[in-house]
Amino acid sequence: MKLSDFIGEATEYDKKEMLEERKPKSWLKSVSAFANGIGGALFFGVSNDEVLVGLDDAKGVSEKISESIKTKMDPAPQVVLEIHAEDGKEFVILKVPAGQETPYYYTGDGNRIAYDRIGNESVPASAVDLKRLVLRGSNASFDSLSTRYPSESLAFTKLRSVYRMRTGMELTDSDFVSFELVDENNMLTNAGVLLADDSPMRHSRLFCTRWYGLDKASGIMEALDDKEYSGSLVSLLQNGTEFVKNNTKKRWKKTGNGRVEMPEYPEQAVHEVIVNALIHRDYMEIGSEVHIDIFDDRMEVYSPGGMFDGSIVQNLDTDNVASKRRNPVIADIFSRMHFMERRGSGFKKIKADYRHAVNYCPEVEPMFRSTPTSFFATLYNLNYNVPIKKLSIASQKVTVTDEKVSIAPSNLSIEDVINRLDAKKNIKENAKKLFAFMNFDGVFGRSDIMEITSISITAAGNLLNILKNAGLIEAVRGYGNGKYKFVAPK
Repeated sequence: MKLSDFIGEATEYDKKEMLEERKPKSWLKSVSAFANGIGGALFFGVSNDEVLVGLDDAKGVSEKISESIKTKMDPAPQVVLEIHAEDGKEFVILKVPAGQETPYYYTGDGNRIAYDRIGNESVPASAVDLKRLVLRGSNASFDSLSTRYPSESLAFTKLRSVYRMRTGMELTDSDFVSFELVDENNMLTNAGVLLADDSPMRHSRLFCTRWYGLDKASGIMEALDDKEYSGSLVSLLQNGTEFVKNNTKKRWKKTGNGRVEMPEYPEQAVHEVIVNALIHRDYMEIGSEVHIDIFDDRMEVYSPGGMFDGSIVQNLDTDNVASKRRNPVIADIFSRMHFMERRGSGFKKIKADYRHAVNYCPEVEPMFRSTPTSFFATLYNLNYNVPIKKLSIASQKVTVTDEKVSIAPSNLSIEDVINRLDAKKNIKENAKKLFAFMNFDGVFGRSDIMEITSISITAAGNLLNILKNAGLIEAVRGYGNGKYKFVAPK
């Protein structure tokens, strides 16, 4: 290992020309910040301009560092001290892993201060950041904390309805407790409050805008559509998805045995981005909300709060990022409703949806960017600047696409089959509405169809028969009689 390979990384590394014994705060604040964050290292014997000057007594410096950490840090973090030789000089490397007992305070000189790492500086943690550190140190999450709202004070009509439709089971009062939406004293947790029909957590909102052109600059027509949503997280997800659907378009190309549809944005990628923005946002950030901004060439989704572990996403390999959940209670209930998977990286799924699209090229690869307090996902319009006359699809691509559809059909392929049904237009529309709501995971019966499509019990039964005869649904056992789910068209 060579020190010169590391000292330029200012966020995770710090350097000191010597050990400042009379000013221990000058370097112990970095120890606090690293332990409270994602870890880091201090190099002693390296000047500010990154010259390797070395230490006269590396062993003595190492012993004094260890003693200062024990007496001036609370709690004392686990560290690793190494004496490193390079170019005939000796250095001390102080490695500080991410701590599990946060917050870690500097307690020298009558102070008691916890530090955070912001860029190349170690700064005192804000009141909100200190709360986050306390939660992390107690192995708790914001969504699991109890509130002042009794469970009977808020309604959960939307949550109960969608849970029944997507799982085929009723959401009982005991489920609210076991899923940690209600605590042992019958008080709602923050997760329960966020999932209530009329959530009193007012900063849990979704702002959606379809802008005119390529940016937000004022012009002849600043915005084509603008919506603000509040309420249950389930409603926010549905409203956000519907807004995107209403403000984007599809192209299609005939093939030998049907047609290939080319949406501006892959539906599953859009769904995943919105789910991640709502589930993984930092709800301790007051005065900010999730934003969906659609431009001619792209869609940008902003969520308050950076990566949960403090890392910077643009510095990571997003194909191999482990799933870490800031709000595990909310994530659990959403995964039970099949809105997301319990395991796996959302980044990888979003990119995979793009790579399977007809008009995909490396230039439209989804982009992710984060800061310590913000997260941005950018999805690019697959049809932007692609002339209609160039939408011809090579026969090899059509063959591959058709094979993919037969192996792992997308929402678009099943809609194509519904469009070709020998049925009236309103029946086809109700079938597509039902699939859009249930997808391949949801379990439903006649009463669910009535609620989703607002049709009579007779019409719901007729729709079931048409879908069964077309081979688009199959009976499901274990949920009672008359329960079905969509299956891939053959």
